[in-house]
Parts: sequence; C-alpha cells; structure tokens
Amino acid sequence: MIYAYRIIVSGIVQGVGFRPFIYRIAHKSGVKGYVKNLGGSEVEILIQGSNENVSKFFSLLFQELPYPARLENIYVEETQPSDFSDFIIMKSDKIISKPSVIPPDFAVCDECLREVLDPKNPRRYRYAFNSCAYCGPRFSMMYRVPYDRENTSMNTFPLCEHCKREYYDPNDIRRFDAQGISCKLCGPKLYLESVNGERIEDEDLIRVAGKLLKEGYILAVKGIGGFHIAALATDDDTILRLRERKRRPNQPFAIMVQSIEVAKKYVHVSEFEETILRSPERPIILLKKREPYELSKYVSPGLDREGIFLFYTPLHYLLLDEIPEKLLIMTSGNIHGFPMCRSEDCVRSKLRGVVDFILYHDREIVNRVDDSVVRVSNGRLMMIRRGRGYAPHWIKIPIKLKNPVIAVGAELQNAGAIGFDDKVIMTQYIGDTDNYETLRELEDSLMFFLSAYNLRPKIVIADKNPAYQSTYLAEKLADKFSARLIQVQHHYAHVISAAIDNGYTEGVGIAIDGIGYGDDGNGWGGEIIQFNLNEYKRTHHLEYVPYIGGDLNAIYPGRMLILFLSKILSKDEILEIYKRKNLFLKNGEKELKALLNITKEKKYLKTSSLGRVLDAVAAYLNICNYRTYEGEPAMKLEAVARGGKLLDLEIPIVNEEIKTSKIFQWLIEVEGKYSINDIAFTVQYELGRALIKTALKSNPKRVFVSGGAAVNEYILKGIMDNSEGIEIITPKRVPAGDGGIALGQVGFISFIEDGV
Repeated sequence: MIYAYRIIVSGIVQGVGFRPFIYRIAHKSGVKGYVKNLGGSEVEILIQGSNENVSKFFSLLFQELPYPARLENIYVEETQPSDFSDFIIMKSDKIISKPSVIPPDFAVCDECLREVLDPKNPRRYRYAFNSCAYCGPRFSMMYRVPYDRENTSMNTFPLCEHCKREYYDPNDIRRFDAQGISCKLCGPKLYLESVNGERIEDEDLIRVAGKLLKEGYILAVKGIGGFHIAALATDDDTILRLRERKRRPNQPFAIMVQSIEVAKKYVHVSEFEETILRSPERPIILLKKREPYELSKYVSPGLDREGIFLFYTPLHYLLLDEIPEKLLIMTSGNIHGFPMCRSEDCVRSKLRGVVDFILYHDREIVNRVDDSVVRVSNGRLMMIRRGRGYAPHWIKIPIKLKNPVIAVGAELQNAGAIGFDDKVIMTQYIGDTDNYETLRELEDSLMFFLSAYNLRPKIVIADKNPAYQSTYLAEKLADKFSARLIQVQHHYAHVISAAIDNGYTEGVGIAIDGIGYGDDGNGWGGEIIQFNLNEYKRTHHLEYVPYIGGDLNAIYPGRMLILFLSKILSKDEILEIYKRKNLFLKNGEKELKALLNITKEKKYLKTSSLGRVLDAVAAYLNICNYRTYEGEPAMKLEAVARGGKLLDLEIPIVNEEIKTSKIFQWLIEVEGKYSINDIAFTVQYELGRALIKTALKSNPKRVFVSGGAAVNEYILKGIMDNSEGIEIITPKRVPAGDGGIALGQVGFISFIEDGV
C-alpha cells in the first residue's frame, strides 16, 4: 500500500543545505515526491511510498539533520498519492503556509577553510569567498525571502560550469543546491585601493594588504555585514594614530585572532568561553586579560577584559596569516554615532582621513550586520550586542499575540522587533537612534521583516520617553499603518524581556541601568518591580538624588559625585573634597557652586540610576573623571575590582529606598585604609546584595535581573550569592541592556490586545 504525506517544516531550514539533505534521505529511503521552499521561508515536503519507506524517511530526517539546521515546527498531514516517478527539488514557491526563521550568517566551516588552504585545489586555493551549504553569508546578502540565489546579492555571479556541476550533483553533500557557492572563476573579486581611489594591481592582494598593515597603515576591510577597520594591535603608534583619526580616545578595540591558541597568549579562555569562540556564530567575547598583558596598552585602556573573536571568513583567515602575531584590531568601520559602512562609497566619503587603504569585494552587502558581543559574568553568558550569527533568529515567547506588532525599542544601543503569533523577530543591532541615519536603518530593518513575513502591524510600541527619536519613528509607523501607538515604561520592559525570554510572564524584577524615563517623570535606573503582563508595581528603588543637567551628569562623573555628596555633607565639606581630589568639572569651582545652589532650591529632577551611582564612585576613586564612551566609568570601576576582597559595608534599606548615599559616607571613612581593588569590589558586591535583599521582601518564586548593569560581574555575584535559594534569571537570547528592550515591549502588548 502507498502512503502519502505533506510536511511543512519551519525553523532554520533555508540556507543550510536542508533541501539537498531532504533529497538525499528521500533517495536513501526510497520515497517519491518533492521538496521546495515556500514564500514564508518554510520548506514543504511531499513524500509517498510504502510504510517502510516512509518510516525510514522520518528516521533519517532526525538522525542525519545538517548541524546548522534547527527544526522548530513540523506539520504533517496525510494526503492522496500522486503520480510521482522520482523525488525532485522543485522551484521555490511564493505561497506562505507557516513562517520560518530567516537564516543568519555562519562562520566559514572547517571543510571550506581546508579547501582554501589546499594548493591542489586551484579553483578555491586562497579564494576569499569560499562557502558551502553549511557556512557563509545568508541574511546579510538577502534582498527578500525565500533564500534562493536570485533573491540575494549572489545573483550577479552566474555559476561557472564547474560550480554548476557541484550545484546539480545530489552526491555533493556540501554544494548540491547550495545557493551561495562560488569559486575563483565565477565568484566575487577582491580589489585594493588607496582611500583616494588609486587602484593597486597584484596577483595576491591579500599579501599586499598584509604588507601595508605591517608597515603601520590602517585599512578598511569589507566583510560579511559591513566594513571593519583593521590595524596592528601590537604597535602603539599605529593604535594612537587610529584613535586620533577615529576620535575614539579610550573606547576599546576588538581583536580578531587566527586561532584559540593565539588568543590564549593574551587572555584567559575557559572551556565554556572556548566553545563560544569556536561556535558558528563567532561573536566577540570579552575575556579577562593575562598579566602581564603583552598587547599594546592602548587597545583597551583601563579595562581588564579584551574583546576577542576568531576569524569567520576565509578573507579574514588569509589576512591574519600575513601578520606575524596572527591577530589584528578589527573594529567597526564607522565614525562615532554613525552606522557601520557597508559600501565602498561610504568608506571613501565617511572614513576618508581615518583609513589609508580599502580592501573590498564586489558582492553587495544588503543588510548591515555588526559583530555580536557577549561575555560571561559570574558563570552566566550575557549578550551585549546581538548581531551577526544570532540575528534574525526569532525568539519564541510564552504568550500568543492576537495581532502583528512593531516595537521600536529604546534610543541607545537599539534593536527593534516585530511580533506575531508566539514569535518575536528582533532586528540585528542597530545602534544609537539619536542619529538620523541610524534611525533610518531601524526603519528599513523593520520594513524588511514586515515584508519577509507579509505582516501589517496593528500596534506600534515605543518607550515612554517623549524625547526619544525612536518614539518619533513609532508615531510615523503608527500613522503609516493606521495602527495603535502604545508606550511602555523602560524598566518594566527590561524585566518583561528577561521573563519572556525564559518562558515566564510574572515575578519580581531587578532593573538596573543608566537612565530611563520613570512614571513619575524622574530618571529611574535602580528599580525593584513586581509584575505580570497585566500590571506592575515599583516596590523599591535606589535612593533618589538630584539630577541637574541631564546628560552632562553622565559625561562628567564628578557632577554626580557632587550631587550624591550634597545629600550628606555641607557645602564647605564638598568644596574641600573637590580641591583635595582635584575633581574634573567642565567649569571648575564655579560649576560646583552652581550645582549646590540649585540643590538648595529643591526644584530639580531626581534619579535612582544605578549607573550614576557607579559613575560617582568611579569619580571619587579617581578611576574615571570624563566619559568618552557609553558605560566607561562603570566598566573601569568593574576592572579595578578584579582580585578585590570584601570589606565591611552595609547599604541600608529605609522604607522604599536603598540608601546609596551611605556608600559615599563609607568611602570617606575608608579612604587610605584599604586598597582601591577592595573598595571597588565591595561597593559593587554590596549593591548587588542590597538589591536582592530588597527584592526578596516580596517573597518571589524567582527574580529576574535585567538592564545594562546586569552584566556587571560583581553586582551579579552579590545578587546571586545572597539569593537565599531563590532562582536568579537573566536574559539569554537578547542583551540585558537596551538592545533587549523591544522584546519586553512586545511582551507588554499581550494583555491589552482586546482593546484594539
């Protein structure tokens, strides 16, 4: 008897050799029928055969699944047998049945790299763009779904006869029906030019580029999702020149290495961290430096961690091979505040004066995708930036949305999202949307996903801060789609994000970050929130202190120190500390007196921000007096705490406030008595202890910790060490910082949809 089944598979099933895999197991099992991509980027399979044939097919489906593929849903229905004489791969369809994951970009696999290094393989030896069904660019070169060659920027590179034979050979496991394949004869080409457009001709441009780098030149290098700026990581003069040109005086540069062994010369790599480094996602991971540190001190000044990542394309590997140390600075190819360049024209216009030469190729980057950044804090993997390798893999949530939604996220470190059914598709990392070009990138990315999933949103969600440019975009999108605009409090979105990322919809959250617009009009940032998806209650918060001057307080940490000291000291006492510690204020003593006069009037905004507490402590300890990049004072304070011991400090809880002013009384008392390491460690650890002690007053079953400061190792340690057996849950698939806000915004929507 012949049985027939129609199967719809969703997950990561396009761009990973899935259809060729189905073709092979169909022939192994003896079933007839077809496999094809559907317009929603899911895969449809029709099989027919005997009961034995069909059973074997399903067994092989799970036993031999390609390693990059991920099956999330399989829908099977019995149907009537048809007149099939064979099993074939059919042309992709435009009919949408069930949505599926758009494939992210994967690092080059070992097999492809072996071909690149094999002199006996003339078509692919030293070929910078080698890939197969299991590796290479996907999302970054897609114009539209489904993932077929004609829908990508590979459509301008027709396959040569050799690649065609591989593409149509069902026995070629890695290249049969693999959309992105190419070789020297038919694929993208490399070019090397000065930034002024003078073309360099050579048979091996990678060797020439390596020579230029060794001579101290700075290069823009076109990768998968955008341009990097490459420079020596061992030469002080080169790095200082790069910092001056990029106007980036202190912000750390990421280091790309050719192997784990190279990385281990400079940083500590645990077994867990090595697994992350080697993964197909290949993120930048912040690793603790070895002492003494042998790379230039100007790579990541004042920090105890270095951002390290392994090469993820053949081009990177070959370029690193030209450098004696087998490593290079590979930082984002942008100027401060602007998106990373993805075209040669952008480099020539915006990076003129920053780079000397451009090493590029002629394959278009369609979707800009920055490198992902992660770290391990107190044993937890924490995402800092979600980009290449992870985006745009969707996130399944424990609620079902009745209507499609757009969430525009926060303002800084932005990522937006669309939501439908029980899925949230986060955009790749976008950046700071207070810049117009970045805001446009956010809009373009959201529109790409709406088109890919054929959605028309009924709700648009934004942060409550009326000054955010992302809120302006939300208003524009709501008008465009005649959708309802809803605004969500920043820290509520943080804790919802942590909850639904882990499959929960209620609990107690600790939201700790810089500044977010609070329900009372003040700047929140150190909050204990009891919540479900219907409502929330701010039960406790860090002590309110004056917040006079807005963003100036973040740029000049000494201002926040003065504002904290105004809670506990007289004007003369504060002036004495100012002079003794030589605090840096933009307008000196005049500014100090103006701040203190305003505090007396009691007419000012207040803040409960944990980030501003850390800034003020960094200023008091003379660790950082001027912030040149987001989070610098807190990051340097965390670095100083490495190796510190716990001292005697208790931060009291009075009514609904955690009295952070006590920290500054204690700092004055212990100054000169203990090492700065011990003091820095104690402050951060005890902040964590106070936060969890306060959260436990609500008798929670579990506590969610989110916000930018949640990645701080010592605060997180203080929370986890003192949780009294209550489970501490942190985000796992999205950043704890503002890059995860959009997920929480989508989660908030579920309970109000009946009113739409």
